[in-house]
Amino acid sequence: MQNKLRIIGGNWRSRQLAFVDAPGLRPTPARVRETLFNWLQTDIIGSRCLDLYAGSGALGFEAASRGAKRVVQVEQNPLACRALKGNAVALDAQQIKLVQADVFRFLAGDAESFDVVFLDPPFAMGLAAQTCHWLHDKDWLAPDAKIYVETEASLKLDGFPETWQLLKSKQAGEVAYHLFTNGL
Repeated sequence: MQNKLRIIGGNWRSRQLAFVDAPGLRPTPARVRETLFNWLQTDIIGSRCLDLYAGSGALGFEAASRGAKRVVQVEQNPLACRALKGNAVALDAQQIKLVQADVFRFLAGDAESFDVVFLDPPFAMGLAAQTCHWLHDKDWLAPDAKIYVETEASLKLDGFPETWQLLKSKQAGEVAYHLFTNGL
């Protein structure tokens, strides 16, 4: 079964994205995306974005809709990738590149510099802090990059790179979301 979500701002405002039912896949709610992109409004236009654990693609497509120059979406699930590719074709989203891979295998490859990273891993698997360290240690972040991390609300914010600064943090129901900068 396919589900739908709506892009909330930018060139593709009100356009719908289809996504599949898959374990661990839960699109970022519209009100959370609205808050996030209000936080990032001066950072998105012309930026290079990395959408890890892309899932429904809500964050990457929203960034592209709002003027990101390049968006790389990394997703392992082949059905989710098929939906992401279909959405990119339907929107003629030339600035979006889809990579079907395990996030850690991708991050072990040749590093590229990104201005904004969206990190929304499956909950209850302990992936958030580990993925942040890989981003930091393997030089995937541009100076003063912004890193969005979405976790279960019960997760304590510890174990993240020490040089990162928490800029904003909120909670919506069972979801906590945080915006960091690497502050380099």
